[in-house]
Amino acid sequence: MTEFLNKKTCYIGKNVKFGKNVVVYENNHIEGKVEIGDNTTLLPGNFIVNASIGENCTLHQSVIQDCIIHNNVSIGPFARLRPKSEIDDDCKIGNFVEIKNSHIGSGSKISHLAYVGDCEIGTQCNIGCGVIFANYDGKLKHKTIVGNHVFVGSNSVVVAPVKIENDCYICANSTITKQCKQGDFVIGRARQENKPDLAKKYW
Repeated sequence: MTEFLNKKTCYIGKNVKFGKNVVVYENNHIEGKVEIGDNTTLLPGNFIVNASIGENCTLHQSVIQDCIIHNNVSIGPFARLRPKSEIDDDCKIGNFVEIKNSHIGSGSKISHLAYVGDCEIGTQCNIGCGVIFANYDGKLKHKTIVGNHVFVGSNSVVVAPVKIENDCYICANSTITKQCKQGDFVIGRARQENKPDLAKKYW
């Protein structure tokens, strides 16, 4: 049985199928061919179109379109999953994360303020705050492949096409433009330089 906390504020299309013990909060809009698994909770404010959502998931105030979400996944608030995206089991897609045409492996976390476009991301990865996967060169879209157990530090930019192999550690604020081999510790930024007393020139 599906529990609606305020069904009058929700739109549920005729092709939507709910599993057992699904809880739907107010202001959810669900249309197209949608399947929602057992014990999933739709917190307020989701917009869901043509999606498969697994069991034991939680979605909060997010846009989900033409994608697949597997089991035990947390989405949002304010996430956007665009077409041809697939999120495997036990993942976290956090606030202000946009994912497009990408596959995210099981146990991986993209917790906040990131853009993931045209990517294949492996299992047990951590994508830090503000990370951008730059997939467009002005003419063509390119793909990024990230292996398993990879850490990408905050505010990094990964410029496709590029491959990051298993067990790499990408330091915060790095720009990645070439292949990272298995186990690499990668720093892709300029070294800080302090010039004494020069700041007064700019005040």
